Amino acid sequence: MTKKIFWLFATVLCVLTTSEAYAQKYENGLIDKTVAVVGGEMILLSQVEQEVEMLQFQGHYSDRNLRCQVLEQMMMSKLFLAQAKLDSLVANTAMVESNLDNRMNTVLTQLGGEKKTEEYFGKSLYELREDWREIITEQSMTQDMQAKVQSSAVEMTPAQIKEFYEKTSKDSLPIISTQYQLSHIVKYPDVERAKVQVKERLLEFRERILNGESFSMLATFYSEDPGSASKGGELGMASKTIFWPAFSDAAMALKDGQVSPIVETPDGFHLIQMIKKDGDMFNARHILIKPKYTSEDRTKAFKTLDSLKSSIEADSISFFLAARIYSEDPYTRTNGGLMADQNTGSVLFEKDLLKPEDYAVLKNMKVGEISAPFESVDNEGRSGNTIYKIIKLDKIIPSHVANFDDDFSVLQNVANNVQAQKAIDNFLEEKIKTTYIVLDPLFHNCDFERKGWVK
Repeated sequence: MTKKIFWLFATVLCVLTTSEAYAQKYENGLIDKTVAVVGGEMILLSQVEQEVEMLQFQGHYSDRNLRCQVLEQMMMSKLFLAQAKLDSLVANTAMVESNLDNRMNTVLTQLGGEKKTEEYFGKSLYELREDWREIITEQSMTQDMQAKVQSSAVEMTPAQIKEFYEKTSKDSLPIISTQYQLSHIVKYPDVERAKVQVKERLLEFRERILNGESFSMLATFYSEDPGSASKGGELGMASKTIFWPAFSDAAMALKDGQVSPIVETPDGFHLIQMIKKDGDMFNARHILIKPKYTSEDRTKAFKTLDSLKSSIEADSISFFLAARIYSEDPYTRTNGGLMADQNTGSVLFEKDLLKPEDYAVLKNMKVGEISAPFESVDNEGRSGNTIYKIIKLDKIIPSHVANFDDDFSVLQNVANNVQAQKAIDNFLEEKIKTTYIVLDPLFHNCDFERKGWVK
């Protein structure tokens, strides 16, 4: 039901390790202390432990000592932060506040509201926001400094990229997976009729609820949200920001126990019943019903598409022109049905970037062949809307080791990334030599990736 949440490293603060736990891990009853000073920046043992616990929770392990790895990463970050301050870099305030809001909303949702969050951390929300604002500001400055160092690397010319390609072992070059170029003609089912049917059903449910039937019972039996139906439609206490705006706006307008009118989101149509509000958070029940399409819709679309396929194969009309005239896909119709990645603009798709329904059909096709009509989904909402289509396989580029003639852009990215990494390596090597660094003896035996930390 909720929008996909993008989890970033250290976005959610891990469960704080207790001082007793520290004493178990280290000798002499050690609890917390400064374990490194980089320039004017200090790193606490507790900070290292929190990051280690977060990584272990996420399933990240290493043959090398994980605490050593974490500490080294922290020390490198401090080098960038120190340089950012010297260069008078200023963090993007809007980005900092946005990231701060995301962190706060995620923690509030995870812990179940403002009161529980304050009890868990032993601080007010205001104090937490101030603490986290400082952390996120430093993270932003560090990232900006890294980007500045990387940008100092001179972009390689085509001649230099060719030289890079010729000198690089073929075993080290990237493998380009099989790529497909394809075009399609799309027909949609009768959306409006399906929407009317869903609305009529939800209006019936709403009437029954207002007349005394249990919202939870109806949600259990009829809701099409697999995540909440078994719980009587209950979503749990969560920030309003993780829901579709139309959903959260309708929910926040309700009083406790009140039932909403029908609400439309990209997921379908909803009835919402408010359980409890807490600031910008709420717990609610909902019933989700998605539009359904009849066999009549499918038969009608398949008949039209099959007729178009026959006309194209008989050379009565080109696939390009047929797509421009008859396709109902607004993103590809003007290009004669040529499919392209909406994020990158690329017309070449690897298997993993294709809809499973599309790949299941094209994997048995030959170049130039047109498929029979089949059912697929578009890119709207979380699971997509039902569509009917035919596809034409325009081109197949078999899997191969990247080469200069066919994969110049790939090699360009690889070569420029190598240059950018060299710039980072040179920066760190120089700063480790010239920056005041003190490392606690507890970590002197670490097998650090970079030399010179222990002075």
